[in-house]
Amino acid sequence: MIRDQGLWFWHVAAGIAILILAGMHMGIMHLDATLGIGNPAGGHPIDWANVVARGKSAAFLLSYVLLLGAALFHGLYGLRNMLYEVVSGSGLRAAINVVLVLTGLVFFVVGTWAAVTGRAMALAS
Repeated sequence: MIRDQGLWFWHVAAGIAILILAGMHMGIMHLDATLGIGNPAGGHPIDWANVVARGKSAAFLLSYVLLLGAALFHGLYGLRNMLYEVVSGSGLRAAINVVLVLTGLVFFVVGTWAAVTGRAMALAS
C-alpha cells in the first residue's frame, strides 16, 4: 500500500512536470511571435538554424530528458494501473511490471542518447 502511494505521488509529480515542460515547449516553439522567444535565428521554429541553436543549449537538452522521463513514467504507470484492473494474478502482475520497467528503461536510454547525440552534432556544426 505504501509503495503504491509513493508511485502515485511520482505519477502526479510527473504529470505536473509534463504540464510545465510541455507548456514551456508550446510557448517557446509556437508562441514566438507573441512572447518573442524561441527562435534565435529568426524565422520558423523548425528552420535548421533554429534547431541547431536550440541543440547547442544545455537547458534544452535537460528539458528534453526531463520531459522524456516524466512522460515515460506517467504513461507507463498509468498503463500499469489500467492493466491491473483487468488482471488479477500476482504472477501476471509481476510480469507486467517487468515488461513495463524494461520498456521504459529502453525508451529512456534511446531517447536520452538521441538528445545527447543531437546536441553533440549541433555543437560540432
